Amino acid sequence: MSNLPDLDSLTDEKSLAHYGCDWTRFWQPRPRAVVFPRSTDDVVKLVTWARQDNAALVPSGGRTGLSGGAVASNGEVVVSFEKMRETINLDETEPSMTVQAGVVVGEVQRAADDAGLYYPVDWAAAASSQAGGSVATNAGGIRVLRYGMTRDWVRGLTVVTGSGEILELNRGLIKNNAGLDLRHLMVGSEGTLGLITEVTFGLTTPPPPRSVLLLAFASVDAIMPAFRALRTGLDLSAFEFFDTASVGHVSRHANLDFPLESKAPFYAVVEFDDPGESCQEDALAVFEKLTEQGHVVDGLISQSQAQADEMWHWREAISESIAGRTPYKNDLSVRISAVPEFLRELEQLVDSRYPDFEVVWFGHIGDGNLHMNVLKPEDWSVEDFRSACDRLSPAVFELVGRYRGSLSAEHGVGLLKRDYLGLIKSAAEIDLMRSIKRAFDPHGILNPGKMLSIDAMR
Repeated sequence: MSNLPDLDSLTDEKSLAHYGCDWTRFWQPRPRAVVFPRSTDDVVKLVTWARQDNAALVPSGGRTGLSGGAVASNGEVVVSFEKMRETINLDETEPSMTVQAGVVVGEVQRAADDAGLYYPVDWAAAASSQAGGSVATNAGGIRVLRYGMTRDWVRGLTVVTGSGEILELNRGLIKNNAGLDLRHLMVGSEGTLGLITEVTFGLTTPPPPRSVLLLAFASVDAIMPAFRALRTGLDLSAFEFFDTASVGHVSRHANLDFPLESKAPFYAVVEFDDPGESCQEDALAVFEKLTEQGHVVDGLISQSQAQADEMWHWREAISESIAGRTPYKNDLSVRISAVPEFLRELEQLVDSRYPDFEVVWFGHIGDGNLHMNVLKPEDWSVEDFRSACDRLSPAVFELVGRYRGSLSAEHGVGLLKRDYLGLIKSAAEIDLMRSIKRAFDPHGILNPGKMLSIDAMR
């Protein structure tokens, strides 16, 4: 390999291990180097060098991904955007904000708040996820029900393709009907089509004060009737469910007592607009109706922001509480109305294959997104556990295909689900994806092997 471009770089073992992986732990990071560009021109310089040297580049943001999309395990050069952290423009008239790719999403949220505005896409890792990475993975989170995903808030992108060309896509415009909108190809492309260097996010007005309901459901079949009733009677911004196993893990991890006395198989955190606490009676009326119908067996409504935060903790702390068990994560989606039946079949499938595995269920059920977390038994090696999960995955994804759903609702495909893409997408779709990849990255240097196999690109 020829010398790297004259950019900040690291090659020590500790740095390579740190920057060469994301939150998945099924691949050993083995990058060749880590490079830190500070501008779009630096990225062009790096891509030009990579083409000449036939080197592979793996983009790295906050490395909070869960599908192996930011893993560098084959001698690639990691491109870290953490030194590209300038806010370029905050336009309070549109309103919008343009930032370099390495700006943390939590900083976007705080800057918008300081200006009396609001960036609504939010998820547990927003405090460490970066703007470019959030776009490359089309991050979703807890308020998709009201505000949609990252895609819905991307006004413009600056991207460097695998040919070293700079594309200024949509340029922050609200209305632009001049030809194909290539910006949307980049959203969710996992760094395989181009390296995002700048993002323009749309902003909106802050929401009114909100309140939170914590509900206990009698069964899985009670969840959708409750969702319909709550959505009809209240202005919902979130409807997040979790199972009783989730409660146990969070309780032990944080040494907390769950605030509801009644035991139930499933629970939900429900957030709704409540200016001046004017909707408390409406919420109580819906709760009483659901209780009378036998759908809800217990519940609690927040009386302060501190109490609302405590209720949210039971949903948001689940991932942290099970991290030590090396969970095999699947974020699956089906049509909202099909969720209960799909969940029931999925539970039966896992139980029939691996009855001793513990599975933790939670997710954004209001938009059809389930997170299935299979926990590694304490006495299993990571290698044996992964092999077992790899044997389980095809059956899981075939079930998803029968429901005409998606094997990735928001975490992306990466390495983890790449080889199963054909179970939910047609051969024609995948061929078109390969053609698009070749058009933007003719030399195959951008995040090779992610989403589409390298062999398939030859």
